Amino acid sequence: MKQAILAMVVVAAALSACAPPRPMTPRTTSVDANAANVLAMDPKRDVILAVANPLDPPTTHAGSSVLGYLPSGHYGAGQRAVSTLTSLKETYGIREITGWPIKALDLYCIVLEPPAGMTREALLAALSKDARVQLAQPLQDYDVYADAQESGHRYNDPYTDLQHGFVETGAAIAHNLSRGDDVHIAIVDTGADTAHPDLQGSIGEVRDFVDTDTSAFNRDSHGTEVAGIIAAVGDNHQGIVGMSPGATLSIFKACWYPPSSQSGAHCNSFTLAKALAAVIDTKARIVNLSLGGPADPLLNQLLAHLLRQGRIVIAASPPEGDSDGFPNQVPGVIVVRASNTSAAPPGVLSAPGRDILTTQPNGGYDFTTGSSMAAAHVSGIAALLLSLAPGLDANAIRQLLLDSSKVSNHMLQVNAAAAVVALREQQKRSH
Repeated sequence: MKQAILAMVVVAAALSACAPPRPMTPRTTSVDANAANVLAMDPKRDVILAVANPLDPPTTHAGSSVLGYLPSGHYGAGQRAVSTLTSLKETYGIREITGWPIKALDLYCIVLEPPAGMTREALLAALSKDARVQLAQPLQDYDVYADAQESGHRYNDPYTDLQHGFVETGAAIAHNLSRGDDVHIAIVDTGADTAHPDLQGSIGEVRDFVDTDTSAFNRDSHGTEVAGIIAAVGDNHQGIVGMSPGATLSIFKACWYPPSSQSGAHCNSFTLAKALAAVIDTKARIVNLSLGGPADPLLNQLLAHLLRQGRIVIAASPPEGDSDGFPNQVPGVIVVRASNTSAAPPGVLSAPGRDILTTQPNGGYDFTTGSSMAAAHVSGIAALLLSLAPGLDANAIRQLLLDSSKVSNHMLQVNAAAAVVALREQQKRSH
């Protein structure tokens, strides 16, 4: 075992040394107007408050101008929401940190700081009884699930044989039938290295709900790792191959690394709500959430809305296996854990998640571990299935993956080749 780990470290060092130079023109990142407020928020102190924000436009007459609701692309706070929030601020003495509309839920939300001398619990208790309030909840903190990094078709990408998750799941065999073409996947995570040679051809839209410094987006490792597992470009004589190299990725940055800490990336209710609301307005069929934390009423509503739209939401299981938090507790979400020798909880998928070789910032490659990586493998396989059968829903995909799972290295885990073959057999029988 020690020899295997030593070999892995040596390979990782070689991969970093051989990282190709970055292209000169990185992709432009769209920065959210509220991003500058994120680092000022305190998940132990702040509250999210939502009030009704109906779409009815104000009455107009000839020669007047509409100052409230602008065209749909500029949907903001309507007159009713502004009036309600003004009244609430006067009643409770609260200070607004930032605010944003959620068009899909007809709500306007603010992140607020309780008044001096009043605890968050006392404020939430009062707000919960106020008829003007649609929702009041703590601003909560979320973590990405990855451990600290450890130092069919025959692809010409040099590190393919080191991708044990890709190999164990038979992805190259599955690619004989599907490469995930025409499937759009939204990754809600940290930023990602959009200029990486193995990702440039896969990433479409990028949105940043955290930083005003756009250069930080490309330096983020967790989103880069997840993106590489899902859709690294194949047959480009570089690095690795993604599980669904034909898919298109959108990166929505809702998580960040604390500037003066060695801890992992984290997110909060505000940034995740902004990102999920943005996904609602896209054509993404798959939403990858390699993160988690406490149950959250607002985030649950947004996720339920995405599921009603027919999106396939794939989430990483917490390291301790707790299923009561967000996003795992929302019915319809496909939950994935990293494969191990114990039996998975009912309905939970197992996928490779240990010592996974994937893309890193600055055009590099390295090994990483965590259920985040397991979820990324399943998102890639789901894209292979949707490319063949766009009408599949989340329940059908979960059942296909459960039924086609195979034992590898004494562990039962998803298998891309078996899942694609099983889907083809189903299609033949239906005809």
